[in-house]
Formats: sequence, structure tokens, C-alpha cells
Amino acid sequence: MKTQQFLELLAGNQNKSLKFEYSSGKFVGTNYHITEVKHTTIESVDCGAGTDSWKETIIQLWESPDEKDKKEFMSTYKALSILKKVGRIKPFILEAEVKFEYSNKNFNTAQLFVNDYELNDNEFILKLAIEKTDCKAKEACGITENNEVTQEACCAPGSGCC
Repeated sequence: MKTQQFLELLAGNQNKSLKFEYSSGKFVGTNYHITEVKHTTIESVDCGAGTDSWKETIIQLWESPDEKDKKEFMSTYKALSILKKVGRIKPFILEAEVKFEYSNKNFNTAQLFVNDYELNDNEFILKLAIEKTDCKAKEACGITENNEVTQEACCAPGSGCC
């Protein structure tokens, strides 16, 4: 999901509870806070010497131990007001992918992408997912569609990989 779409969904649904499903059936607690917003530029070189560049908006969620008994989730209105304040200080790149950084005692820190969302009468639920790592230079590294390494194994001298 792009940052612009996320902000538009918040603006169009300001009377709802904002919930984050970080794993199937598991939600960030009602005691979460938006603790940081990162505007990042990724400059990468893959193992086949290919370069790439893109931008991301990373919103960090943190569960306050002092509010563990809190009953209600943050409203979309409050989240939007926080993000508007951030945008006045550091403008958003609206076409950047939005991700959420989160962890708890049973879930290691991860940057999660928006896999889907659900809107109902009272809730805006973002369904988050972990993006698996992958080889971006499969052809140069001799990796087939089934992720099998061919005879010209990755990183062999002269393979074009690494």
C-alpha cells in the first residue's frame, strides 16, 4: 500500500478504531503508540551487481507497558492527526510504500507490509505480513523458478553473481 492510499483511507474513515493484525488472528495491543515515522530511501546492490532504489514510509508501533489494561484502540482520527503533524515537519513521499515496524515479547522486530485491509462499521483493520527474503538476481546466479541452483552455481568464478 502506498503512503497516499493509507492517508486517504484514514481521512475517509476517521470515526473508526485503527487495528493492526500482524499475524493471522494476532493484533497489536490496544496500548500501542505511533512512536516514530521514518522516511527512508533504499539504495541497493544485489548479488548479481544489479542496482535499485526506492522509498518507504516506515511507521513504528510500540505497546506501552503502562497502558496494558487500555480498553480501546487508537482512532483513525488520532492516527491521522499524528501523521499530519509528522508531514508538516518532514513531508511524506506519497508514492512510497508504507510499512509498519513492530515487535512484542512473542514476535521479533519486523518491518511488515500491508497485505490487505478491512473496513467495517467500527474498525479499520490493516492486515500486515512479513516479506520473505529472495534472490533478486536469480538468472545471473543460475537459480531456477523452483529455487534450485543449476550447474553454474551461484558465486562460481565467472558466473556474474557476487
